[in-house]
Parts: sequence; structure tokens; C-alpha cells
Amino acid sequence: MLIARLRAGLAAAWLLPGLALIACSPESRAGAAAGSSPQADLPDPADTSAFARMRAAMVREQIEARGVTDTAVLRVMRSVPRHRFVPPDVAAMAYRDHPLPIGHGQTISQPYIVAYMAAAARIRPGSRVLEIGTGSGYGAAVLAGLAGDVYTIEILADLAERATATLDALGYLNVHVRAGNGWLGWPEHAPYDAIIVTAAPEEVPSALVDQLAVGGTLVIPVGDVLQYLRVLEKTTAGLRELDRIAVQFVPMVARPPDTIR
Repeated sequence: MLIARLRAGLAAAWLLPGLALIACSPESRAGAAAGSSPQADLPDPADTSAFARMRAAMVREQIEARGVTDTAVLRVMRSVPRHRFVPPDVAAMAYRDHPLPIGHGQTISQPYIVAYMAAAARIRPGSRVLEIGTGSGYGAAVLAGLAGDVYTIEILADLAERATATLDALGYLNVHVRAGNGWLGWPEHAPYDAIIVTAAPEEVPSALVDQLAVGGTLVIPVGDVLQYLRVLEKTTAGLRELDRIAVQFVPMVARPPDTIR
């Protein structure tokens, strides 16, 4: 971490010593971090109690220990079956302290970073939330347990389809998935009380600022080589930064020319 008070325990960074563990890294890096024998400690799929124990340990050791105290976020992180959002061959590692590959060079984010972003977004029951970068659908499932409705956009159609199937199978009826360009947001359902972005643009897209309600929170990684996860509040005078931590996400792609003013 660049800011020591924000979880000094995150020393296992891939980018620079002391930074937050990469949240959305290239698939090859995730594979290297994952280690070997993914099937070696795979619980019986029918043994839901084994996965529940793994989730409880994940929350206790990776999330609470690093300072996330939002009780609603902790409750949801204990309940969402993360192993259902990853390929079967890495399901045994679903609750470990690193990202995992989900195909197309994309990853499911480290559990801590998902919890941190959800807590930073200050989501309340009934909130309308926009997520840019659906990926596996895990982040949207976490948000669904906190918000009223979650609208999530994924630029890769195959991932959007798979995430939709997983979310539907698990009964997350308040999540709405669309394949599309995240730079443009989803204006039909704006304004949003919170917007969470899971890929890094070089600057904050103006369309997302426009679609954020006054008083709402935008959580977004920004930058190229050096990135910061910025927590921004929209005020009548513009954006106010509440917090930032150093991270490394995959770049946000398909930037249309009319998103920058």
C-alpha cells in the first residue's frame, strides 16, 4: 500500500513492494500466483459447509484483518459463493488471497479488493449501482447483496453471457447485465448512487461523472503504469477525492472519442 494505514499487511504485491495486490491482472500473472495442484484441496462440491468455512476464513483473515469494518459488506462477502464464479479447475483456490483467471486474459479480483471497493462505495439498501467490468459476475453479486438494483456492463460478450448465466442460476434477480462499452456508462438508468469501475482508464470518463448522482460515490482505478484506486464523491462543485490507494488493474478498453471533454 502507498498509504500505510490502508492495510499494511498487503506486502505480497506484484507491481511494487508495499502496494495492494493486483486486482485484475493478466491471466499469466494470476496463474503464477495461484500455485500448483488446484484440485488437491478441492472440497466435495456437495459439501457446502466446507466452502462456507473457507469464506469465513477469507473474510476474517484477508478482509477484516486489513481494516474493512462495514458489517453489511462483511456479511455479503461471507455469503456469496465465490467458487461458483470461477472455472472448475481453479475452484479450490477461489477463497485465496489473489486474483484468478476467468478466460479471455481477464481475472476475478482478489477478495480484499472487491470488499474494499464495495465498502468505499458507501452503498445502502435501495441504492442504484452501476458497475463497469462485469467479468465473472462475482463483484456484481456482492453489490447485489448491498444495493437495490445493480447495472453492470462487460465489453466481452462471452464473459457477459457467462456472468448472466451464473447470476441467474444463483438467483441474483436484481442484477442487470449488458455487453457494451463501459466508457459510455448506462444512461438509461442514471443517476446512480454509486459507480464502481474494475478496469483502469487513463482518466475518469466524463460520461460516468454525468451519470453519478450528486452525493454519489465513484470508485475507479485511474492511470497507466502507475495506477491509483480513487474514491470520489460528486458534489455540486465537482468531484471531491475521499481516498486513494495504489493498485494495478487491466486497462479499460474501447474508448470512444466523444467521452473526453
